[in-house]
Amino acid sequence: MSNQRKLRYAMVGGGHGAFIGAVHRKAMALDGQFELVAGALSSSPERARESGAALGLADGRNHGSWQELLADELRRGPDERIDLVSIVTPNHVHHPVALAFVQAGFHVVCDKPLVHTGAQADELVAAVRKAGTVFGVTYNYTGYPMVREARHLVRSGALGTLRKIAVEYNQGWLAAAVDGGNKQADWRLDPLRSGSAGTMADIGSHAENLAATVTGLRPDALCADLTVFGAGRRLDDDAQLLLRYAEGARGIIVASQVAAGLENDLRLQVSGTLGTLVWRQEEPNQLVHSPLDGPRRILTRGSPWLSESARRAGRIPAGHPEAFIEAFANVYLGVAADIRARADGRIADPLEADYPRVEDGRQGVRFIEKVVESAASSRKWTALG
Repeated sequence: MSNQRKLRYAMVGGGHGAFIGAVHRKAMALDGQFELVAGALSSSPERARESGAALGLADGRNHGSWQELLADELRRGPDERIDLVSIVTPNHVHHPVALAFVQAGFHVVCDKPLVHTGAQADELVAAVRKAGTVFGVTYNYTGYPMVREARHLVRSGALGTLRKIAVEYNQGWLAAAVDGGNKQADWRLDPLRSGSAGTMADIGSHAENLAATVTGLRPDALCADLTVFGAGRRLDDDAQLLLRYAEGARGIIVASQVAAGLENDLRLQVSGTLGTLVWRQEEPNQLVHSPLDGPRRILTRGSPWLSESARRAGRIPAGHPEAFIEAFANVYLGVAADIRARADGRIADPLEADYPRVEDGRQGVRFIEKVVESAASSRKWTALG
């Protein structure tokens, strides 16, 4: 593969009225690495074709279903066939689409949570390993430069031995009864489409992955409380978890979409024997480091003294804000680097191919399952196997 040409991609989902599909397309366009050439942008064939036409897709690559899309791509030669597919559908569609494209030999990027069940996740991981393809999962908060700096500081020992890991993700968009007239709420609170959890799957999965990415630790037991505050809802709209780590640390995850008045208030705090780090998504270009034996310092995106991984994730000088779209773009940059390296027969530089993998997605699915199990149990602690 020429390292100069853009990677051709198709999108499944993300048509008219879909929030996240447009975010993915903007992120993929940001660095000139990708070109949208095909799609099946809705579960409705008519809406799918209307959405594709609005995005300028050629008639012959603007499909009414993902099955038509896959069949058409398999008929095409390597000089025009897509390099990867981006899956931005509601959760219940992830597994069949991802599995089919992986088994056909295509690279895949899939939104989170990866699939509905641990068994589906295991099947997908096995398929990816057999096919030898690239598979990214868009835990987009891992793409923020200051999250990567936090990861570097924790892994380098700047905080000493970790003691407390706390993630809060609070939103208020479900505080009122919006289910009937809101497309996003409608599928996220439907067990058939969302899976076994609501808020826990939607934003709690981000909280779990953020904690694991920064600290490198996975809890070995949890105690969960899932609540439904909205009348008539079938899935949780509020979650709170206690976590225990084998290494001795303790953790807390709070995830709520009924925190009235809040927007996208994601915050991470990691404390160890030598200090504490605090990062907030609504102030993403700053990381606060409070060492035990010195003054508190505010680290800023783009500064020359940051780690290489954090510097690589920035595009413009310090003081110019970067945020949500750029974080998504950083995940896609990692995917692109891995695809290009494999095409050239080499192993990608880990600093370049820095993105969440299918195994991270599987961990998230297993975590959600254990949260649901714990919340329904009378036991105080549920082990994570």
